[in-house]
Amino acid sequence: MQKQVLMIASICGALAVALGAFGAHGLKPLLNDYQLSIWEKGVQYQFYHTIVLLVLAFYPKLSVKKSFLRAVWFFLAGIILFSGSLYLLATREVIGFHNATWLGIITPFGGVAFIIGWLSVFIGALRERF
Repeated sequence: MQKQVLMIASICGALAVALGAFGAHGLKPLLNDYQLSIWEKGVQYQFYHTIVLLVLAFYPKLSVKKSFLRAVWFFLAGIILFSGSLYLLATREVIGFHNATWLGIITPFGGVAFIIGWLSVFIGALRERF
């Protein structure tokens, strides 16, 4: 399972770099400052949680500690829901989703997934014998 988590972290990291560069260079002329800040917040949270995924990938008991494995999936869900919805919210006018205010409803679900991921790490640490 460690190899799969490392691969997930690698893809998330590569996408974060690409999306950050795309926002800074490709979207800058198309978005206002507020929209760019939304995009950047998505990239920022994707990077934070990609780093955590990377750390978890090297945890030797990842496969047998359900709390840590659960954290991986919640962090991935958070990246998709939180960061993904921010990317769509920031660019909705450019991509033709002018009236897609419903996208804002998705973002908190991603935030909750991040919180559950962190709490899963906490629970795993409580149960771990160091």
